[in-house]
Amino acid sequence: MDRKPKIAILRWEQGLVPEGLMQLETMPGNSTNPETFPFPVKLVEVPGAGVETVITNPSKALLKDMIEISKKLAEEEGIRAITTSCGFNAVFQREMADALSIPVLTSSLLQVPFVQNLIGLDRTVAVITANKGSLTRVHLEACGITEDMHTEVFGLEGCKEWSKIFDCPDERFDMKAVEKEIVGTAEAAVKSNPAIGAIVLECTDLPPFAQKISEAVNLPVFDFVSMIGYAAIALGEVNMY
Repeated sequence: MDRKPKIAILRWEQGLVPEGLMQLETMPGNSTNPETFPFPVKLVEVPGAGVETVITNPSKALLKDMIEISKKLAEEEGIRAITTSCGFNAVFQREMADALSIPVLTSSLLQVPFVQNLIGLDRTVAVITANKGSLTRVHLEACGITEDMHTEVFGLEGCKEWSKIFDCPDERFDMKAVEKEIVGTAEAAVKSNPAIGAIVLECTDLPPFAQKISEAVNLPVFDFVSMIGYAAIALGEVNMY
């Protein structure tokens, strides 16, 4: 593609990405794989961004750097929307949106209020996340998810193969096992709560499995790709007619 990107994706610093996630990054559907998108995107590495500064202990210094990088992209390169390669950046949503003059989409969690309205207030939006313990009310509220919404969070941290991201970051995944764990988590969620009417995948590494999840549970699945698709259509990067 020879046209200039309008959307920039702020990604983790190379060397701070666990080995398993590096495998996932090669899959179509992953947020950091340019082949995921039918339009050009600009991938921008943010120094210091990684598990520790985004998920474990969200860093105000990192937030400041992300804002400065985003401003520069908008002013100097004509970028018209900013998104990120990790849904846990939701914790920074309000600060970034307030600081920038262009739309900011830090996390697919921004879709939860939208999805809740699609399925009705008496049904549940299931959120599948990389680590349930790290996804707090702060993340949810920053994306407009209020207490009166029916949101239930399901984490992958108890899955043996997936948990290598945190426990054995230098080990590679058995990808068939990871797929089975992810789809199995969705199936278990729906079985435990028949009121679930849709699923939102928080983690930007999960979109490659969205179709298989949808087929397994017969429910609509929203993720990073659907979110960035809204931005692309709004900016004229994708024409539906």
